Amino acid sequence: MSDVEATEQDDTHLSLLEHLNELRKRLVWAALALMIATVFSFLFAQAILDFLLTPYSASIGGEATLQTLKPTEGLETYFKVALLSGAIIAMPVILVQFWSFISPGTTAQERRYIYIFIPSALFLFLLGIAFAWFILAPAAIFFLANFMTDIFKTEWTGQEYISFVTRLVFWMGVSFELPIIAYFVARIGVITSQNLRDQWRVAIVAVAVIAAIITPSIDPVTMLLTMAPLLVLYLLSIGLARIGQRQYERSVAI
Repeated sequence: MSDVEATEQDDTHLSLLEHLNELRKRLVWAALALMIATVFSFLFAQAILDFLLTPYSASIGGEATLQTLKPTEGLETYFKVALLSGAIIAMPVILVQFWSFISPGTTAQERRYIYIFIPSALFLFLLGIAFAWFILAPAAIFFLANFMTDIFKTEWTGQEYISFVTRLVFWMGVSFELPIIAYFVARIGVITSQNLRDQWRVAIVAVAVIAAIITPSIDPVTMLLTMAPLLVLYLLSIGLARIGQRQYERSVAI
């Protein structure tokens, strides 16, 4: 066995303790990047808050303001917006740390896929954010803000509204990364497309639960608008996992 082959074999057979230590290091680096990006985002949090109010203003046909019911609610909302912005800014570093954690289970040739994985995952993350912001959020907010206005007066609190919007935008962005993650996990032989197909019933339930978490609302419009793209992403994940599985099988057969 050559030195290169021995090195690759050592890299792919880490002990449980080494895996946990590697996970700890990657989480520390990801948390550090998130903290730095969040501190930086404090400079623009007010402008981001104004921007997040635009769907609300469009829904009520005028300038929107948010109530605060607790002394610290405005400050907590401000911090939440900075944290969301920091998570988006830090996402490239978080993706690099995720890849660095799974890369010991790959060969030297497969590690070169980082140049595809990071840009692709980041693109899908931003695409998910765009989908949530331009399609999902306006439709959901308009429906909720104009529901039975002769009975209910729309005066949302800052904490509830910002939590709703930021949760919707961020987690939809994360969900859009699932297909590319499924591909690369299948590419290194961890899952197969058959596994994903066999679990379609579980997937539907999981999608419903995820949609309920992303949009804590019982109205069918918001739930369906959230579930529809998640189900499409699951189907796309099966297809990409199949491609990654075939590539893995060919590499093992050589």
